[in-house]
Order: sequence, then C-alpha cells, then structure tokens
Amino acid sequence: MATDELAQKLQRRLLLEESGPEPALGGEEAAAAAWGAGPEEESRSSMLASADSELGAKLSRRQDINDGTARPRQAKVFNPYTEFKEFSRRQIKDMEQMFRLYDSGKDGYIDLMELKLMMEKLGAPQTHLGLKNMIKEVDEDFDGKLSFREFLLIFHKAAAGELEEDSGLMTLAKLSEIDVSTEGVKGAKNFFEAKVQALSSASKFEAEIKAEQDERKREEEEKKHRRAAFRELKSAFSQ
Repeated sequence: MATDELAQKLQRRLLLEESGPEPALGGEEAAAAAWGAGPEEESRSSMLASADSELGAKLSRRQDINDGTARPRQAKVFNPYTEFKEFSRRQIKDMEQMFRLYDSGKDGYIDLMELKLMMEKLGAPQTHLGLKNMIKEVDEDFDGKLSFREFLLIFHKAAAGELEEDSGLMTLAKLSEIDVSTEGVKGAKNFFEAKVQALSSASKFEAEIKAEQDERKREEEEKKHRRAAFRELKSAFSQ
C-alpha cells in the first residue's frame, strides 16, 4: 500500500538525519574534506537527496488526491492477452464485454456508482463502504475507480484463490458467469469444443484467432447477401 511505502521512506529519512550534520571545518580542512570526500559520503549524500525528492513527490501526489486536485496519470497501454496468460481470448473478450456494459459513462472506467449498479444487476447489492473496499482491493493507481486492467485483476485474484470467499469481489466473479476457476482455465469447459481442448496452448490461441476471422468473414458474406437482396428489391419496385 502507498501508506506503508511512505512510512518506510519517512523512516529511512529519519535514520539518515539521526547521524546529524558533520561539524563545521576550517577553510583548509573544508577544502581537504571536499577534495577527499570518499565514496561512502558521496553515496550518503546521493541517498539523502534521492529520498527527499521521491518522498516529497509522493507526499505531494497523496495530498493532491486527498484534495481532489490530482491529475489522472496516463494509463499504460497493456496487452491483456500477454499479461493475463491464464485466460483465453474468449474469456478476456467476455470480461471486456461485461466491463463495457457497465461503463455507462464510456470513459474507460467503472466508478463507484457504476459498480453499485453492476452489483445490483447481479443480485448482490453492496453497502457504500463495501463498494469502496471492493475498488480499494484492486485500485493500483488510487484513483477510486476501476480501469479494465484492474477489472481483470478481480478475475485473476479469483482464479488464484487470493480473494476472501465472502468478499464483494469474489461475489462479482462468481455471479459474472465467466468461468475463471483453475480447472475452467485449463479445461475451458464453457468456451471450447473438445477438439480445441486437446491442442497445445499456442495452437489453441491460433485456433481462436482463426475462429474469429471465420466469424468476421461469415458476417461480411451475410451483409453482402442482404445488400444484394435489397438492390434487387429496389430495382423491382423502380421498374
């Protein structure tokens, strides 16, 4: 947590200051000390400056967040298929579809009110504090809302057994109808045909891509047929 990290940095800062300032030296002594400063002293000075800068930046950021004036940090572009390798492409697409469904603001985040609506729709309404705790458990950037990556972390933690059985996040994962159990990930019992289950992980990934391409081709062919039928109908009425 950020508070633990800040506490560690404050403790390091205090330890560095406990050694106290060096006694003042005369002109020649000061020049000799500056000229002959060893690597240990230089390292201590560098560490002190680094601690001051990093601690100051984090404290300032935390204060801005508390005041509600913090600028949102630009989200890193990530590839869910490579970062969350335990899930299939189909599972991730299902999660993305669910995320977009409840992202009513279409801003790429699920905020507190949107999460409230989601849990109500799933039949497991939560208290205001419960909703805040749900977000807090996976809110890596402390912005008080869920990005798509943080949303995927819910299912990652559920599959890894890192969530309390009676927690709000575990309830969300269970009621979402997206199978993320270890057995389900390996067996893909809800999403793959038996022949796909027998393939290697790489071959399975390729098979999913091909299936998506075939589906897009089929949809394009249907569109062409509908357009052709419409043109024929239009031509018949214009004669």
